[in-house]
Order: sequence, then C-alpha cells, then structure tokens
Amino acid sequence: MVKKFMKSKKGAVGIGTLIIFIAMVLVAAIAASVIINTAGKLQHKASTVGEESTEQVASGIQVLKVFGHSASTTSIDQIAVLVSPNVGGEIDLATTIVTISDGTTKYSLVYTGTHQILSTAGTADLFASTWGGANTFGVLVLQDSDNSASDTTHPTINYGDKVVLTITPGTTIGVAQRVSGEVIPEYGASGIIDFRTPSVFIDTVVALQ
Repeated sequence: MVKKFMKSKKGAVGIGTLIIFIAMVLVAAIAASVIINTAGKLQHKASTVGEESTEQVASGIQVLKVFGHSASTTSIDQIAVLVSPNVGGEIDLATTIVTISDGTTKYSLVYTGTHQILSTAGTADLFASTWGGANTFGVLVLQDSDNSASDTTHPTINYGDKVVLTITPGTTIGVAQRVSGEVIPEYGASGIIDFRTPSVFIDTVVALQ
C-alpha cells in the first residue's frame, strides 16, 4: 500500500515538472517573438533614419559665385547668385527660401514665378534680364539638360544644372559692407552667401563671392 502511494506521488511530481517546463518554453517563445519583432521595428527605423540622414547630407544646394551690379559708384542695386545642386536629389526652387542680411535688416525672399530661360537663347546683359522684387527672387536658367527647370511654377534643378537667383536688395548695400545669407532648400544643406563689398566700385559688374 505504501509502495503504491509513493509511485503515484512520483507521477504527479513528474507531470507538474513537465507542465512547468512547457510553460517556461512558451514564455521563452513569446519573449523571443517580442524581441524579434522589436528588433525588426528598430532595424526598419534605423534604416529609415539612415536613409533620411544620407539624403540630408548628400542633397542640398551650393552657391558657386555671387555677382553684383552697381549703377552708381556708391552701392549695389542687383545681386546675382549662381547656384547648383549637390550630388543627391532634386531642388524645387519654388519651395526654396533665400535670406539676405546687411547686419541691420534681414530679408526673406521667395520665388513667385519670375523666370527666364537663358540656356538656349543666352543674353547680352545678365543684369538686364528678369529680376525679382524686394521680397522675391527670380530665376535665370543657364544650364538645364533635361528641361526640369523650365517649369515656371516649380522650376526644379538636379545635378549638373546651373541657375542664377536674381535679387533686388530691399536696402542699400554700400561700399565695404558685410552681407550674409543663405539659399535654403526644402531638403538638404543650405548654400551660403557671405561677402564684403569692395571699398570702391570701379566696374559696373562686381565679383562679390
């Protein structure tokens, strides 16, 4: 009788141990599933952030040169900013902002449709072409192999294109004056405008940067 009871007790203990083992396996499986799922989400997020960061660094716009027009010997009345996009991505000039500051006043300029294509016909005088107003900038297309910048509503430049952003300063830019600003695209790095005007204007067209 005692021997029979001990056998039953050992069987019950064995079943209990098996149940605990199965429960531990299930918990481990659930935990592994959660970890794998979380790792997948983190990997996807890291990949997305990495792509966005790469695009942010690779794309953008660069200022190649800045020229000024001096109708008198005392001030600059027009500014031409030659720009080109970086390697990655396209730049929609309709969503691009240009800032100009003379140290006292800072202007924010937007594109409103002032546009002229010079890549095919050229021009006898760049500064006699279409120009923006006090709060706007114009676009003169110099180089555009795929005609992406020919759209007057959304002129878009990609790698290899070159355009001139035309600015009519809202304030007098005199001699020996520091001027700074940025060409800020919707995505990517901004182009930097930073120059000091000459102490005397000898020529009508002045290389500023």
